[in-house]
Amino acid sequence: MEHQQRSQPRLSPSSDTDDMVMLLAPRLAYFAGVARTEHVTRAAQEMDVPQSTLSRAMVRLEQDLGVDLFARIGRTVSLTPAGRTFLGSVERALGEIRRAADEVRADADPATGKVAFGFLHTMGSETVPGLIRAFRADHPRVRFSLVQTYGEAMIERLRAGELDLCLTSPVPDAPDLVARRLDEQKLRLVVPADHPLAARRRVRLAEAAEESFVTLEPGYGLRRITDDLCQEAGFKPRIAFEGEEAETLRGLVAAGLGVALLPPPAFPRPGVVELTVTAPRAAREIGVAWLDGHPDTPPVAAFKKFLLSRRGNLLP
Repeated sequence: MEHQQRSQPRLSPSSDTDDMVMLLAPRLAYFAGVARTEHVTRAAQEMDVPQSTLSRAMVRLEQDLGVDLFARIGRTVSLTPAGRTFLGSVERALGEIRRAADEVRADADPATGKVAFGFLHTMGSETVPGLIRAFRADHPRVRFSLVQTYGEAMIERLRAGELDLCLTSPVPDAPDLVARRLDEQKLRLVVPADHPLAARRRVRLAEAAEESFVTLEPGYGLRRITDDLCQEAGFKPRIAFEGEEAETLRGLVAAGLGVALLPPPAFPRPGVVELTVTAPRAAREIGVAWLDGHPDTPPVAAFKKFLLSRRGNLLP
């Protein structure tokens, strides 16, 4: 009976880089072991692989590269000039792989792992520091990679795998995301201290229809909420200035450059008065979101559970 040998993929001079990496990568550790010991049998014992497997792997590696990496005398081998050149790059590549493996294991460690957490700019001064402080009371060595940005950018980074969890508003509704409402934050109409409405405590948003507004830029969740609330109040806001941060907008209001719909500040800002909006109901929902089907490391799972436990009690 004739046995037909299974054909193996080979590199050709026209093979692209991806093809080369796919064929060579599994043999690199074998090559480094043989190069280190300069003895096939001893290398096989150290790596706990059959000597025949190691010998075939080295022959095939040389065939795929089209160069001799070793000069052979029995089972003793020595590197050729080409082999020494190749070994330097292989050792650097294997070192990078080891460092990467150590890093991902460290990030997944239940006690000392890392959570990549995104949140809105307006959550940064009090809410997020308070949350992390409370969480670390029981998980003192968990590390955080914090990303402070606006809603759309945060969702993009979540989808790209750069974030594990994000605290955002409005609460997203998308088939590839899981989102949970955690709390609600009232918005106020912020006016200059010398504004005619400043003597009031409450105001209907329609009373500001003729005012110039300072708002966040398009793409920010608070900008969308502002536009929607003004529309519900029966007008389209006249935008005088657009910014990227709520406290900057408060400064513009204090300078008399417009009014704004904003969440409460961490600390009172001089030069402005903050009015309760009675109609329409002015509030924004705050929620946590993550990528559906994305497996959690132990520290991410612990922080997610902690955030969900703060439902209704998220904000200071």
